[in-house]
Amino acid sequence: MSEDDFRALYRHLRDRAAGGSQERPGALRHLTPARVAAAAAEVRSGRTVSLAAPIETRPGPDNPQPAVHRMTGPAERDIGAPGLSFARDRFAMNVHGDADSHLDALCHVLFDGALYDGVPARSVTPDGARALTVDLVRDGIVGRGVLLDIPRLRGVPWLEPGDQVTAEDLTAAEAAQGVRAGPGDLLLVRVGHRRRRRERGPWDTARSRAGLHPTAMRFLAERCVAALGSDGNNDTAPSAVPGVAFPVHVLAVQAMGVHLMDYLDFEELAPACEQAGRWHFLCVVAPLRLPAATGSPVNPLAVL
Repeated sequence: MSEDDFRALYRHLRDRAAGGSQERPGALRHLTPARVAAAAAEVRSGRTVSLAAPIETRPGPDNPQPAVHRMTGPAERDIGAPGLSFARDRFAMNVHGDADSHLDALCHVLFDGALYDGVPARSVTPDGARALTVDLVRDGIVGRGVLLDIPRLRGVPWLEPGDQVTAEDLTAAEAAQGVRAGPGDLLLVRVGHRRRRRERGPWDTARSRAGLHPTAMRFLAERCVAALGSDGNNDTAPSAVPGVAFPVHVLAVQAMGVHLMDYLDFEELAPACEQAGRWHFLCVVAPLRLPAATGSPVNPLAVL
């Protein structure tokens, strides 16, 4: 995709996405209380499935800065001593790495000197972001989740790094699975990244990974999707657009105001949906309360 074609698509999606309110900006405006209630009413078995991978503390080719977990208690003298003592720990992580499941806030992507809705990039300071932070979703993103399984559609265990998911793939997966994404839905796209990583081992995903083609964002706009998640980065590598490293992030977050979830895990959810005979469910996304942050580790739950 040429940069000129990308910028034309960017302007089209940006102009189409205009709207919302300070409390529910961007694509969240499609997620109304009535749609949340309807999603809750679809729960059948009550089975819950985590859509997050375990946070990793060991470095690897896709995770050179892993999370740091340190025990701060109990003290050696307290182990085995009579009376009360506490086990304590500290945790730190690179939220936007290439291994751990996380949510991108609308202040995460700067493009042409601005954030979503023209908010100046200078609103992101060394002390934290002042606008469009993860605090916008402090009450969670709760609605109908729809899983589209692209490897299942193609009859393969996973998409190879560099492969791209098109709008036509998403439409074909809907038909094959008997489901249709609609307004306010949380769209989840499986590329099989987690399964490949477990069976083949980690690799340098910054250089090569499967994801969505930028033109697939038209599908999200037409269906008025509220949020997008993938078991990969959502973007392919190498980029489909020379000169723009993360075109899907630019289009989804900065142009359309769509919260992204990267590096989720659908390897338990996909067979659960297959067994249940339906690919939609209540989805509950609850990021941490980080008022000035550009994102958060996240453990979304599917309730079938």
